[in-house]
Amino acid sequence: MNILGKTRQFETMVAVLEEMGEKGFLTMDTFSIAIKAFAAAKERKKAVGVFDLMKRYKYRVDVDAVNFLLGSLGESKLGKEAQVVFDKLRDRFTHNLQTYTILLNGWCRVRNLLEAGRVWNEMVDEGFKPDIVAHNVMLEGLLRCRKKSDAIKLFEVMKAKGPLPNVRSYTIMIQDLCKQRMMREAVDYFNEMVGLGCQPDTALYTCLITGFGRQRRMDMVYDLLKEMREKGCPPDGRTYNAVIKMMTSQHMPDDAVRIYKKMIQSGFEPTIHTYNMIMKSYFVIRNYEMGRAVWDEMHDKGCCPDDNSYTVFIGGLIRQSRSDEACKYLQEMIEKGMKAPQLDYNKFAADFSKAGNPGILEELAQRMEVAGKFEVSNVLARWADMMKKSTKGRDPTMSGRQFT
Repeated sequence: MNILGKTRQFETMVAVLEEMGEKGFLTMDTFSIAIKAFAAAKERKKAVGVFDLMKRYKYRVDVDAVNFLLGSLGESKLGKEAQVVFDKLRDRFTHNLQTYTILLNGWCRVRNLLEAGRVWNEMVDEGFKPDIVAHNVMLEGLLRCRKKSDAIKLFEVMKAKGPLPNVRSYTIMIQDLCKQRMMREAVDYFNEMVGLGCQPDTALYTCLITGFGRQRRMDMVYDLLKEMREKGCPPDGRTYNAVIKMMTSQHMPDDAVRIYKKMIQSGFEPTIHTYNMIMKSYFVIRNYEMGRAVWDEMHDKGCCPDDNSYTVFIGGLIRQSRSDEACKYLQEMIEKGMKAPQLDYNKFAADFSKAGNPGILEELAQRMEVAGKFEVSNVLARWADMMKKSTKGRDPTMSGRQFT
């Protein structure tokens, strides 16, 4: 079910759901996977249709199931669709504070503060008192919509009237300041929080590390990493990735690899993003051998390359004038159903033409056309045609000029 959901083979997924139902294998986890997959693909009707399957196989559609559906839609930036589903189902289940908080989050994620305010007022009118989670959602929504003064007002109201800000509240405020490179103010909030007896967690430290990293204040980064361990909240996967991003952005891939090794030693699995960052950094400094080594390491660790991995790798190969090799991976990418990457295809074809094999370019042009990349297809076809003409020796003196 997970594999079918990730590859968006929805018809097969529904067939498997029905087969599992007939054999009595269905669980709430199964329905949750289906709901999340449909929501991620923005298939609202199919997501709601899962409830019909639940009824058919005698599963009770309760508030937790509806909340999960609404939450999945909201996380996929389908706040409007989540509201429509809620309005349709509201008479069929007893909603709670979490229901309204989920709707609030859905609207905040799509930056619709007008609807978020309406949900907040409806929540209060229904007799639900917004808790710290609801306040944090609203706080994050205001900052996402660049309503910083309103966010500060809400934060001060929370300190004065409750619910008192928690570590998540401070993290939201500090993260926004770090994005704006206002590190002095971020540290002030951090010190205020500690002074109130609220202990920082790994996520908060990671925010500060990222902020100081943007300013290339590596002294502060290392001090914070040391303090984290002393305070009993060691770096997690996100922290390691943040530090790796810092190193790669400063074109220090060898240092990034050192952090990568520590990450693995600490028991955290690198993500595809980890490999992409390090690989790109090596190609930027024109170290093809290490860029290729990262690609191989990614495969050895069982991490499947995504669109960005192929784009970085193929781009690196082209910059190293290895267009014949790049062509192989470009074909592999298209065969997997991925979108053709944004590359300088004129340079790619020009470099490839030196190998003198127009047939491969023609085949690639056809594949691009089938994939709907007509502009790219035309570029490759044009170069293939020029290669054919040049090999016929129609005017050897011009061929050199054509391929410059």
